Order: sequence, then C-alpha cells, then structure tokens
Amino acid sequence: MAASDDFKAALKAGNIKDALQIALSEAVELDIKTWVADGVRYERPANSHPTDSATQATSGYQMRTRINIIEGKIDTEVGSHFVGNGPYTELKDFHLSQIDESRDILEQNLDNLEQLFAILAASMKKISSVQAAQLSSSKPSNLLKGK
Repeated sequence: MAASDDFKAALKAGNIKDALQIALSEAVELDIKTWVADGVRYERPANSHPTDSATQATSGYQMRTRINIIEGKIDTEVGSHFVGNGPYTELKDFHLSQIDESRDILEQNLDNLEQLFAILAASMKKISSVQAAQLSSSKPSNLLKGK
C-alpha cells in the first residue's frame, strides 16, 4: 500500500498519531531512482522493493535524484552508463519525466499534511474544551451548588 493510502487509512481509523508519523516521514524527502538491472541475475521476489539490498544497482547503472523539501535541496547522481555514448542515455528523459511527476507527489503530500494538521487542530480544540468543562464541573464551589 502506498504511503498516501496508509495515511488515509490511519486517518479514517482515528489514528492521528500514526497518520502524522506517516505524513511527516513521507513528505520530507522524495527519492527517485532509475536503474538498469542485470536481467540474468535479477529475480526480485514479488513482495520486495527495488531498494532492497539484494537488488541494489551498482552506481554506473543508476540515476538517482533526492528532493528534500525541508532543506530545499536536490541531489542527483548519474551513473556513467547514462552519459555520453553510454548504452542507457535514452533513459535520461525518462528519469527527468519522473522528476517532473514528483511535483504532483509532493503536492499530494503537502495536501495530506494540511488535512492532518486541520484535523489535529480541531481534535486538540475539542479535547481542550472537554477538559475545561470537566475541570469546571469538578470545582468545589460547583459541588456545593449541586452541579
């Protein structure tokens, strides 16, 4: 399940803490990888992710861009097989298109955070008003008045 789906599921379940943790962990940095696997030895299990250590590409066979929205930093690594007359230079455009699409992902992450903070603020306000009402009703002066 994608992180945005996990976030929405946590919100629907009322797990605000879990939703906040998911949103913050996913919203800060985006990691975009384009890599070429060795077809002979590449057999990724169905439940694994391309970043699992057993399926890591060597540096010459990958392009990787990390976008950190907190620091406003973008780091890009380009493997030697993707530049000049390398065999995978045509994949550069594909990688750039993935970076362009990442804007939508970042926008969705920020929208999710905004929704989460609105829900969190409303919940905190409701909790505060309930606690204030409980404190008011438990004051000794109110007990003497029969409240």
